[in-house]
Amino acid sequence: EGLRLHLSSSSSTGYKGVFADRSRFKAQRWVGREDGREVYLGSFETAVEAAVAYARAVGEYQPPAPPTVATEAEGLRLHLSSSSSTGYKGVFADR
Repeated sequence: EGLRLHLSSSSSTGYKGVFADRSRFKAQRWVGREDGREVYLGSFETAVEAAVAYARAVGEYQPPAPPTVATEAEGLRLHLSSSSSTGYKGVFADR
């Protein structure tokens, strides 16, 4: 999704905006500098799911990293190519 999870060394869950509540994890965020209103984002099975909800709520999109030189697929090494219309080295479209 291109989301950046917000890590926090001061949170027991390890994520900003996420806290443990019994056997579940809850996410919340503060909005507005003047009114400081708290927005409850939900209750989740894992801290990571709650952290994803927090990241979505704050809306900080991070584009995915560009593909590496090779991508693993079915145990094979695929060689990417920016100069090929197919995106792969040695693969061409037959028109």
